[in-house]
Amino acid sequence: MQVAERKTTSRRSRLTPEREGELYNAVIDLLREVGYEALTMDAVAARTRASKATLYRQWRGKPELVATALRSLKPGTLKEIDTGSLRGDLREMVRCGEHNAERDADLLRGLAHAAHDNPDLQQALRELLIAPELVALDALLTRAVARGEIAAGTPAMHFVPHMMTGAFVARPLIDAAHADDAFLYEYIDAVILPALGADPDVTARLAVT
Repeated sequence: MQVAERKTTSRRSRLTPEREGELYNAVIDLLREVGYEALTMDAVAARTRASKATLYRQWRGKPELVATALRSLKPGTLKEIDTGSLRGDLREMVRCGEHNAERDADLLRGLAHAAHDNPDLQQALRELLIAPELVALDALLTRAVARGEIAAGTPAMHFVPHMMTGAFVARPLIDAAHADDAFLYEYIDAVILPALGADPDVTARLAVT
């Protein structure tokens, strides 16, 4: 996967960050307007006054372009988070993910449905969005183990991504409400930290320091 990521970076290096931003914004706008299935490279090229040859030089095709555009929506990545405590790190995850989360909820639900029927899109999303975040989350939890907040080998560590994703999916279905930061902060304290067996005294002391 690392090799593939290096190749992707190399292909995109010919574009300026500003031009990449224009392309990504156009892709996101088109996704909101017509959905994944109806989005075409021709439409992206026309919207951005770019040639299809340029698009295909930079990205292998629509799945990779869409996944990379989605990544651009995130104001930060998990690997940048290190507050010094597990609770602080999890809350910072929520704060970063809250950026336009309600506005993008329909977009992400539509893409999740499209990925179910499009293996190429599913693979691109996993490679470019999900896998790097899982690696960073594992490092975040490993630091919590090293600080003594949770025990090494705690079974629930493997299920943290599932628990977080479940909160986003379940809140609208059960409460007819967006999973906002206040709800997710409470969810972290009531569900995730207890499931991990986090020592509240250690976590509180680290959060203060």
